[in-house]
Amino acid sequence: MGSSQVDSPVTPETCSVTRTLSFVGSKWTPLVIFHLLPGAKRYGELQHLLPGISPKTLADRLQTLEGEGLLTRTVHPDKPPRVEYALTRRGHELGEILNSIAEWAES
Repeated sequence: MGSSQVDSPVTPETCSVTRTLSFVGSKWTPLVIFHLLPGAKRYGELQHLLPGISPKTLADRLQTLEGEGLLTRTVHPDKPPRVEYALTRRGHELGEILNSIAEWAES
């Protein structure tokens, strides 16, 4: 897909756009990204900003986003330890794309 010509059959499994939309379209993922766009947040802050999300779901989403290279998890050696989550450059790029989709959806 994209601007290049498709020379071979494309399936949902091989289409990068379909795979990305499936990942980003999962419940809570766009909202986690939106809340991290302004800057780093702690787990408790995110849970407060996302009423209705279960602790397990939030932890799963954060771990998945970290695994995809979209956010970083920083542990500060305070007492008690402080953990912050922040978007990577790639995460910010995706956030801007999601903002464009939101603008398009609201027009």
